[in-house]
Amino acid sequence: MLRNLYAWTMALAARKAAAWWLAIIAFVESSFFLVPADVLFVPMVLARPRRAYFYATIATIASVLGGILGWTIGHYAFEAIARPVLVFYGKLETFEGLAQSVDWKTILILLVTSGLAHLPPIKVVTILSGVANFNLGLFIVSAIIARGGRFFALAWLLNTYGEEMRHFIEKRLSLISAIVAGALIVVYGAYVLLH
Repeated sequence: MLRNLYAWTMALAARKAAAWWLAIIAFVESSFFLVPADVLFVPMVLARPRRAYFYATIATIASVLGGILGWTIGHYAFEAIARPVLVFYGKLETFEGLAQSVDWKTILILLVTSGLAHLPPIKVVTILSGVANFNLGLFIVSAIIARGGRFFALAWLLNTYGEEMRHFIEKRLSLISAIVAGALIVVYGAYVLLH
C-alpha cells in the first residue's frame, strides 16, 4: 500500500497541475485539512529538483494564506465553523486545553513549532490564534518565517541530496515510515507530558 501511495504521489508530482494541487493542499492544511502539504511537496521536488524553490515559494504563500483563513475562522466564526471542524478531527480537547493556558508568547511558540514540525497541528494553532485575538500582523510574519523556513529547508535538502534521498526512500520506504511514525509518537508523548 505504501509503495502504491508513493508511486501515485510521484506520478502526481510530475504533472503540470501539480503546483496548483500543492497550493490547494498547503492552503487547506493551515486552516482545516488534516493532510500535510509535505505529502505532495517532497515528491514534487524529487521529481523536479530544479523547481524546488519555486515549489517552496508556492507552498509558503498558500500555507500563510490558509493560516490567515484559520485565524479569521477562529476570530469571527469559532462556534459556527471552527468547533465542528475541531470536533470532526478529534482536536477539540487539544484546542480547549491550549485555549485555557495561552498568552501571546505561548501562541508565538506554538506557531513556530507547528509551522516547523506540525506539533501541534497547524490548523489548531491558526484557529487558536484567532480565538485569542493574537495580533494578525505578528501572526503573518511568524507564519512566513516558520512555514517558509520549513519548506525552503526541505527544498534545499531535497535539491542538494535529491537523487540519493530518492533511492534511499525507495529502498527503505517501510522502515522510514515506521521510524517517522515512532518519532512522531515519542515527540507527541513528550509534548503531552510536559503540558
